[in-house]
Formats: sequence, C-alpha cells, structure tokens
Amino acid sequence: MNILITGSKGQLGNELRLLEKKYTEYRFTFTDVEELDITDVQAVSAFFNELHPDVVVNCAAYTAVDKAEQEPDLALKINSLAVRNLSNACGEFNALLIHVSTDYIFSGKGYRPYVETDTPEPVSSYARSKYAGETQMLSSCQNGVIFRTSWLYSSFGNNFVKTILKYGKDRGKLNVVFDQIGCPTYAGDLASAILQVIPGLEGHEGVEIFHYSNEGVTSWYDFAIAIISFSGIPCVITPVETKDYPLPAPRPFYSVLNKTRFKERFGIAIPYWRDSLEECIKKLSSEVAK
Repeated sequence: MNILITGSKGQLGNELRLLEKKYTEYRFTFTDVEELDITDVQAVSAFFNELHPDVVVNCAAYTAVDKAEQEPDLALKINSLAVRNLSNACGEFNALLIHVSTDYIFSGKGYRPYVETDTPEPVSSYARSKYAGETQMLSSCQNGVIFRTSWLYSSFGNNFVKTILKYGKDRGKLNVVFDQIGCPTYAGDLASAILQVIPGLEGHEGVEIFHYSNEGVTSWYDFAIAIISFSGIPCVITPVETKDYPLPAPRPFYSVLNKTRFKERFGIAIPYWRDSLEECIKKLSSEVAK
C-alpha cells in the first residue's frame, strides 16, 4: 500500500516518520512543500500520476493562529484550496484522504464536549480557513476521513510545551491563562491512531469526521504547571485571565472534544494527556542530554 504524507516536516509528519519502520506493510512517501506544493493543482496531479497513492495523510497546514489575522488569504490557500486539490486528486485515483482539522472550528461558547455533528462557528481567520478546508473536503472528496484534534504538541517543531520549557528556563516566571479549557494532544499518539485505523477504512466511502485528542480535560495554566513539574525546571506559573493576555486572534474558551465516535468505531485506547506529556518531556530531556 502506498501512503503519501504531506507536510512531513511538521509535528505530526515527523511523528509519522518515526513510525515508518513499525509499519513495514506500508510504503511511505514523505513530502513537504519542497517536494510537493499541494496548493498547485498541476503539481498535485503530476505527483499522483507518478506515485499512484492508496492513502494520503494531509499533515500540511497553516498553523500560525495569530499571524493568520494578517495573512487570511495565505491561510485559506494552504488550509482550504490545497484540501480541494487533494480531494479531487484522491477521487481520480481512488485513494483515501485522511485530513487533520482542529477544535478551533468551534466558538468555544459551549458547556459540554463537542461532538462531530455540532455546528462549527469559527471565530478567527485561522479557524475559518480550517473550517473552509473541511467544507471543501465534504463537498469534493469521495473517500475520506477528517480528524479534528486539539492543542497538538510534540518533541518536533514549535508548540506550547517547548515554549513553556524555553521561557520557563530563561525567565523563571510566566503568566498563563486559566480560563481556556481543552485537552492537549501528543502528536505521537495521533500519528499512531491514524496508522492504526487505516485497515478499518478499507472499502470506506464518503467523508466521516472523528474527534481525537488525548483523554482528560485541562486549562492552559494546568497544562503549563504539568510541563514544569515533569521537567523539573524551577519556574513560577501565575494564572491570568484571557482579557489580561490579549492576542490578535480570539481563542475558544471551551473546546473539549467528545471522542465516543472514534472509540466505538475503531476500539483504540486513547492515552491520558498527563501520561503522554510525561513521555514527551522525557524524550525532550534525553535529546538535551545527548
């Protein structure tokens, strides 16, 4: 089976790369923008003609949430137009498209974990571009799965965990918002889940949406406390309200994802967020020690 990974230099793409040796029954092709510009419809067509992929995992995304307020067109190009290009190409070659979306498509004004059928209400340029990508896929993809995830982090790339570790060590004192609630997701767990579900999607038709994050619920403040605790860095974390830490793009206040559909469909256990965070911190510590 040929599996094409786009955005392979990002957090999720790198985690999938680590799993390549474990899944010897698959033949992986890892690409980033240098090898394949998925916003270029002709480039996508030519690449598919050469590779003939059976499965495409789209990890490519514009993820600079605040910068997207100044670059909405670029965010839309990468997060929406590219998804349409991949959807059409997958339809032509009878390939399964697995696309990664975000909890940010919801307003965050809810009071219970969001299910897949809840109505999206994006409140930022980034969120609108990701929702547009979902819409493109739902309208043009013949065979696909959308995984919505939240608060993604990894030992690769830039993310909240590495930011807290860096500034916690440099400054010794940080302010972190406590009134935004969600769930961190270790990209290594999501990568593993994606590869595990592929056999169960054989013969799949249409587009389905699944929510996937690590188990549990927390705030950014409590997330930061756990990061500092597991790392052993002497840093004081002070809780602040969102209004005291203004950013260009608004964030959802409550974006916990209900994962019942995923668990019932695939029967895959989902790790607890603190356990996965501890695993990631240990990995980062061992890399520093080297």
